[in-house]
Amino acid sequence: MYTKSAGETLDGFVILNSIEQLEFLMSYPPNIPYSLLELASVREGDSVGQTLANSVAYAQHGERLGFNRFWLAEHHNMEGISSSATSVLIGHIAGATQTLRVGSGGIMLPNHPPLVVAEQFGTLESLYPGRIDLGLGGAPGTDPITSRALRRDHLGAEQFPDDVARLQTLLGPLRPGQQVKAIPGAGTNVPIWLLGSSLYSAQLAAQRGLPYAFAGHFAPRLYREALRVYRDQFQPSATLDRPYAMLAVPAIPADTDEEARFLATTSYQRILSLFRGQPLWMRPPVESMDGLWNNGEKAGVMDFLSLQLLGSADTIRQQLDRLLESVEVDELMFTIDLYDPEKRRHALDILAATQTSPWSERH
Repeated sequence: MYTKSAGETLDGFVILNSIEQLEFLMSYPPNIPYSLLELASVREGDSVGQTLANSVAYAQHGERLGFNRFWLAEHHNMEGISSSATSVLIGHIAGATQTLRVGSGGIMLPNHPPLVVAEQFGTLESLYPGRIDLGLGGAPGTDPITSRALRRDHLGAEQFPDDVARLQTLLGPLRPGQQVKAIPGAGTNVPIWLLGSSLYSAQLAAQRGLPYAFAGHFAPRLYREALRVYRDQFQPSATLDRPYAMLAVPAIPADTDEEARFLATTSYQRILSLFRGQPLWMRPPVESMDGLWNNGEKAGVMDFLSLQLLGSADTIRQQLDRLLESVEVDELMFTIDLYDPEKRRHALDILAATQTSPWSERH
């Protein structure tokens, strides 16, 4: 009688020949959706035009690999980040892709009147139906001087819950007697997400019954507590009948662990520049960070990146396994800061491979 070897399939079932193989499969990370967060980071010496062309190619490659969303982050007055006109870039990326969901990660609502946001995203949804997400943040995403230049300095985070409610009304069906209307926008029901790095944002998303994304890529400290609060306090709504949480994490996928450690120095240099108040240009990786930072700065950068996934596909699989044992999420969103655009696109190949077990890759 012929017996298939371990890992081979029989009528679609995997044949296991040992308890160890069963335990391996039971511990394997679930096949949850992967998405991407983009800041349109400018390489030192590159133009913004070239940077945005690289972002388009990056989004298109992610789409071919089956990534779910491509979100752009709003930042202002930061040399080295070119995603300040977020809604414009969303339209540009959506127009260059076919199936990818494109959205904001996020629109910083203190900077914008809700009516303007509703009109912009209503227009985007009309152009690319069923593909637009509206992620909202309650921070300005910039410094106080720039906030005043954006002409919303009299409003702060305390206005955020009311502004979210206004947006929900403006993007929902028109109501009898409604005087302020978003045209386009009304009736589009663009999906609204709340973003944050605190327990407050998690509580607000839970109370409103909205999907929630935690910014673990730059403020990881409270990720377990915030995601637990969101699930524990979630109230079903017309939008969601159960919680839906996404965790954003930094990642440096490479062909080998050694190469990943080398490539990661681009990200280290950038965060160091952020701490020092310097321009955030993407710089080439270096063989060693010795002499570029002191011990205190190194500790700060490592704390900033404490959720970073770094290494080969096999190494990142193991890191994902540990991460997903510590928290329940429905989707993962990755930021990938690599200097070489070609290596950055190749990093998506490596990351996509972590969604598939070694056995299923062979069969």
